[in-house]
Amino acid sequence: MKAIEWLDHQRRRWLGRYEIDDPQPIAAGAPYTYYLPSENELLSLTSGDQVKLLFRAIPPGPEFAVERMWVTITMTDGTNLVGKLDNVPRDMPQIRLGDVVSFRLSDIIDIEWSTERSSPPPSIPPRRWYWDRCLVDRCVLDDGAKVHFIYREEPDMAEESDEYPDSGWRIRGDWRGATDEEVDDRELAYVALGAVLNRDDSWLAFIDKPIGSAFIRNWETGAFELEED
Repeated sequence: MKAIEWLDHQRRRWLGRYEIDDPQPIAAGAPYTYYLPSENELLSLTSGDQVKLLFRAIPPGPEFAVERMWVTITMTDGTNLVGKLDNVPRDMPQIRLGDVVSFRLSDIIDIEWSTERSSPPPSIPPRRWYWDRCLVDRCVLDDGAKVHFIYREEPDMAEESDEYPDSGWRIRGDWRGATDEEVDDRELAYVALGAVLNRDDSWLAFIDKPIGSAFIRNWETGAFELEED
């Protein structure tokens, strides 16, 4: 049996028991917080490397509909791969540790490179992370309000135990038509910069500007302009 036919056979064998979720729609909706391996990394995969996949139970389990689990690659054939499950499922009796799994490159959400590699391949283009925190009007996150005003002050929100620092960015949502009191009374959220960028990344070009910077949106052009004191 040819490799590709065997892959298809494996997919049919497990039909109705579990399926591998496609992570691409999730990544498209949250590009600044849901990071997938680069094409360069995916094309460098070989036997012995481990990859993480999204397993969806059919029918859904009582605790988890989807489990993220690691698979050790045993065979590659272009964009199709085969491996063995390297996790004990928590809520998915449809599959067990060591079972054969067939999947595609586009299904992979994370990679652990084999220790036999001299060095893992780089991500091309280099990956930029946006986990540093900021303060933002919750209406930007929850109600689709566009960013109106951004300014960067001395960071003062982080706690010693925080994994990520306060960036100092303070982000206000569209306040056209609102009174000063209404704007002042808005609920704020302390979140990753990426969470804001997922909603509105029109201000991304300014993210590395220094403390003391401030920019306001010109609603006629849509562009941000330097806010003078």
